[in-house]
Order: sequence, then structure tokens, then C-alpha cells
Amino acid sequence: MKVRTAVFPVAGLGTRLLPATKSMPKEMVTLIDRPLIQYAVEEVIAAGVERVVFVSARSKRALEDHFDRTPELEYQLQDSGKTEVLAEMQRLSSMCDITYVRQKNPLGLGHAVLCAKDVVGKEPFAVILPDDIIMSKKPVTAQLIDNYNKTGKSVVSLMEVPNEDTSKYGIVKLGAEEGSGLYELDGMVEKPKENPPSNMAIIGRYILTPDVMEALEHTPRGAGGEIQLTDAILDVAVKQGVYGYLFEGKRFDCGNMNGLFEAVVHFALERPDLREHAINVLKGASKLY
Repeated sequence: MKVRTAVFPVAGLGTRLLPATKSMPKEMVTLIDRPLIQYAVEEVIAAGVERVVFVSARSKRALEDHFDRTPELEYQLQDSGKTEVLAEMQRLSSMCDITYVRQKNPLGLGHAVLCAKDVVGKEPFAVILPDDIIMSKKPVTAQLIDNYNKTGKSVVSLMEVPNEDTSKYGIVKLGAEEGSGLYELDGMVEKPKENPPSNMAIIGRYILTPDVMEALEHTPRGAGGEIQLTDAILDVAVKQGVYGYLFEGKRFDCGNMNGLFEAVVHFALERPDLREHAINVLKGASKLY
């Protein structure tokens, strides 16, 4: 069955980016000239996803406005002869169908995904954490969909992390390698305080079968007193099998200042219109320090 829907849990407060996120959603923090959420939405559309579900909160109205039409702006751009910018604004408001669901209680990532259950239905679906911006030749969501199509099972994205950082992630125990970078998973634990099963972490891209949504309905609160998506995936892994894929690309954790700054530098260097200027700025800064 085709993966048609992507769920974006975007109800979090973004405290790691304060004070920038005091009055705006963290997903609207800008990476060069686009908010983080736009990079993530464009990724799933490039992967063939047709429908996006934002699981949001009352403070996230700016997300809705960003993907909505703004007639007065379009009229002004048209009158000013700014046809390229106008075309981009029109593309932005028509790129896909977006549904908004409220997460009324902050009960964790698993609970946020469960809030989208009625919209997703009994289909496989993607889960995207827009804090994680990934630079890759082929969208990571598309890489995961390819592996889902091969296996017919849930597939999560994996990345090797330093041993001292394993307590920050869901950590998996790798089983047999089924293909280049594709592993059956023998176990996983959310943010292990000690004795992690490996240093392979689940990163914010998932392709999940309907069984995971059903498991979430019965998943008790776990780490941090929250309903953890990792716990529901583990339940499905034990019963049916789940795969992990070491994706191709470079991931930036844009939920914190260091990761966001690193992303700005790398994305600027990748853009033909900014590359030369970025290099000159970096060279000038290196002379100062």
C-alpha cells in the first residue's frame, strides 16, 4: 500500500531555542530564507507524499498561515512585477493538502502521533520531526519508503551517535543486515540512562504501518512520564518485525542553536547564489579569530 500521508508532530514549545521561540513556533525559525517546517514538508512531497497532517497546539497558528494563501501579498507582488516571488508564494500555498489536528495535552511524541489516527486511517504513514533537517541527494523519506516497499514492515531512520549522547535518543539493537544499510531490529529503548544496546539512534524520520498506531492506543506512559513512540514500535517489532535504515545524508539538529548554525553554514555553501559570499564571510571570520 502506498505511503500517502505524513504526520508532523509540531505541538512542542521549542525551549531549546529560547528566546527566539518565545513568540513564534520553533518550526517557523528560519534556515536562510525558509522556515524549518517548509524544508520538511518539501522533503515529503518530493518523496511522493500527498497529504500532510500537522499535530499542533493553540500557539501554532503561524504554521497554518505560512501554507495558506495571502491574496493581499500576491496582489502587491503582481503589481510590483515580482513574478518569480509571486510564483513561489502560489506554489507554497498549493503544494499539498494539509490537515490540522490539536494535541490538547503534552503527553509525548507517541501521543502526538496517536492524535492523527482518524486522519491517517488504516494506511502506512510517515512521521517527520521537522527539528531534524537532513541534507541528502535523495530525500530521506523517499529512502525509507523504498525500504518499506521492499519489506512491507515499519522502517525507522538510523544514525550513529557518540556513546555519551545515547541517553538523548531512542537507541536500537541491530539484528541481521538485510541489505545495504538495512537491518532488522532486535530491540530498542527510549533514552537509556545506562547500558544502551548500541550507539545507533533513531532520527526523526519514520515509515510506520497501521499496527504501530494500534499499539499506541495501548502504550502506557514510559520515559519522562510520556507516551513514547519508541515503545509502540518495539511492541510491533517483537510481534511482526521492524527495520532500521542507515540513511544517506547529513542530519542537522535544528532544535538547538549549535545545530541550527551548522545547518545555515552548510546550506549556504550548497546554494549557488550564496556559496561565494558564504566562503568569503567564513574566510573573513577566520582571520578575526
